[in-house]
Amino acid sequence: MNAAPPLAAPPLAGAFAKDMPGISPDVYGEADFRAVAQIVREEAGIMLPPGKAMLVYSRLAPLVRASGKGTFKAFIEMIRERPEERRKAVCALTTNHTFFYREQHHFEHFAHTVRPWLLDELGHGEAVRMWSAGCSSGEEVFSLTMSLLGPDRPAGKALASRDVRILASDIADHALAKASAATYAEQDIAALPAPLREAWTTSTAGQVTIGPEARGLVQFKRLNLHGEWPMRRPFQVIFCRNVMIYFDQPTKDRLVERFAHQLVPGGFLYIGHSERVSGAAESMLDTVGPTIYRRRMR
Repeated sequence: MNAAPPLAAPPLAGAFAKDMPGISPDVYGEADFRAVAQIVREEAGIMLPPGKAMLVYSRLAPLVRASGKGTFKAFIEMIRERPEERRKAVCALTTNHTFFYREQHHFEHFAHTVRPWLLDELGHGEAVRMWSAGCSSGEEVFSLTMSLLGPDRPAGKALASRDVRILASDIADHALAKASAATYAEQDIAALPAPLREAWTTSTAGQVTIGPEARGLVQFKRLNLHGEWPMRRPFQVIFCRNVMIYFDQPTKDRLVERFAHQLVPGGFLYIGHSERVSGAAESMLDTVGPTIYRRRMR
């Protein structure tokens, strides 16, 4: 992976010290923040503007203490030399906010427009492949999976036995662990339509567990979107929502272009409500709904 160019360095010293009350500059200073920001940008493409200095401190301070290094400077030197520790630091700085049926219009479009196409593909002996890129703690991919299975349980079970696979990837190990557990607080699943909840989840003592039919379609994998993608075949559907907001524009443009190449002709890309397709991908994707795109047939 090519190293990112050095981050610009606007004058922050006064503002930085003011925003870090009670924190000794000998433990954590502006130079430490800049070093962390550079590492995270190079590793994951994530931009950390100066306003995130306190977030960096609060997320990494437990790791610094656990390492026994005492200062952020010593901790940074350590993670530069130790890839596994660097990975833990990057994971700690990722944001994993999501919820079931987020951006409802995406799932409604999928159910009414895309699902019939996928069922037709299966009926003609084709495989169905979908990808939740940046799946976080699993709410998105399970919303998608249950939308595919539909509210009719016998029909959904028959569908689940077909050649259907859904990849759910994220860079954060702790998010993937929660997603793999497939258990959520009952109130967290309230936004999911009742027919889907009733068909594909079970509830016990305030906890809801995703049923085995839905879980069995999903494969969770750690994947850095900024790195290599080991995919063997293209996808009919890719969800990557509210992930690109953390990247700079050139990184966003490259990522969307890669997604477009990873779609079959006629495949669908869903992105976040504040995200847009730009760059080379514009010549490959047509807008078919709010933040919904379809790869052109040629």
